[in-house]
Amino acid sequence: MSASSDVQNPRRPATTKAPHGVPGWLVALLAVASGMTVANLYYAQPLLSSLSDVFHTSTATAGALITLTQVGYVIGMLFLVPLGDRLEKRNLVTVLLTVTTLALVAAGLATSFPMLLIASLVSGATSVVAQILVPFAAGLAPDHARGRVVGRVMSGLLTGILLSRTLSSLVSDLAGWRVVFLGSAALMAVLAVALRAALPRSAPTTTIPYHHVLRSTVRLVRTHPALLRRGLYQAAMFGAFSAFWTTVSFVLTGPRFHYSPIGVGVFALVGAAGAAIAPLAGHWADRGLVRPVTGVAFVVATLAFALAGFGGHSVVLIALAAIVIDMAVQTTLILGQHTVYQLDPAARARLNSAFIAMFFAGGAVGSQLGSVVYHAGGWALLTVLGAALPFGALLYWTTERRRRAATKQGTESR
Repeated sequence: MSASSDVQNPRRPATTKAPHGVPGWLVALLAVASGMTVANLYYAQPLLSSLSDVFHTSTATAGALITLTQVGYVIGMLFLVPLGDRLEKRNLVTVLLTVTTLALVAAGLATSFPMLLIASLVSGATSVVAQILVPFAAGLAPDHARGRVVGRVMSGLLTGILLSRTLSSLVSDLAGWRVVFLGSAALMAVLAVALRAALPRSAPTTTIPYHHVLRSTVRLVRTHPALLRRGLYQAAMFGAFSAFWTTVSFVLTGPRFHYSPIGVGVFALVGAAGAAIAPLAGHWADRGLVRPVTGVAFVVATLAFALAGFGGHSVVLIALAAIVIDMAVQTTLILGQHTVYQLDPAARARLNSAFIAMFFAGGAVGSQLGSVVYHAGGWALLTVLGAALPFGALLYWTTERRRRAATKQGTESR
């Protein structure tokens, strides 16, 4: 019996099932929902200059808005996402999206900067809905197609990350910064209703108390070496990704290219092309190619940063590097989630919580380190840092087979 047989929506006929076990419309909805919710973390990035003027704060103080939103997301990853194993997921998603909607309304109507900070902290924490939906999709899919389903949903999530800055720049230029937050609040409200109507009910996979759920999340990292390994892989890759996208705007708006903020937002559209690789990565995972494709992705990312460094004078080469970097990051992310979700089907939400927490921690470090390195040594030094991160992951990857062999030999000698 497939993994989805016990959670089918009784309101939907079984004939609507796709060959991969989940209706295509539901996969599309989960992808869109993941992209829309994670985009809330990035809408404010192009608005910092405007917000600094409106609230009469320094640029550095305005930057705290991004930091606090990310802090909120980490809090949500650690304390809310594990509830996906403890509570009925449809109800949990509805509550979180309702709170997100109210927080975004408060942000759009903010009359002071502290009010905006608090609203952003709350919306960041509850925007972890995406990280509940992805393991939910994995649970609906049968084993033979889980990678493809997760890949399609993740393509929506990563497209949301890449397009959020572009959308925010365009909307704020046309209608003002408040409309960015209020518009997202309206989208969250619609999304809450749509998911409430579409998601099948799913029984909790554990009944242990909440504090035990949190403790068990930490224990999973110690219990499953593959979880820690894939988390470190992805931390390195998302660190490189964040370093690139945090600093490329300095290059494009600098004396060499003279891009406007909207131009930088439009440039971010090229990165969305990388989302096309996600379904393919899921297919490779289903075929048992996780390890070799992971190694190839590390090599490709390293070479892409070399291209970005040597092609710093050409926006075409930088754009090509951006697409390749995004493809490599998406590939390792899908392969990592495919691996992690197989470790313990009853703890997928907690596994995802730990995995994505490491993922975003790497991104936060990469973003901050990338900014420091860029201002110290320019674009050339930044691309050296960007190449070093996936290359370091590649070196760690080479130990994977030796560790497996040593473990197997130790087991046989007992």
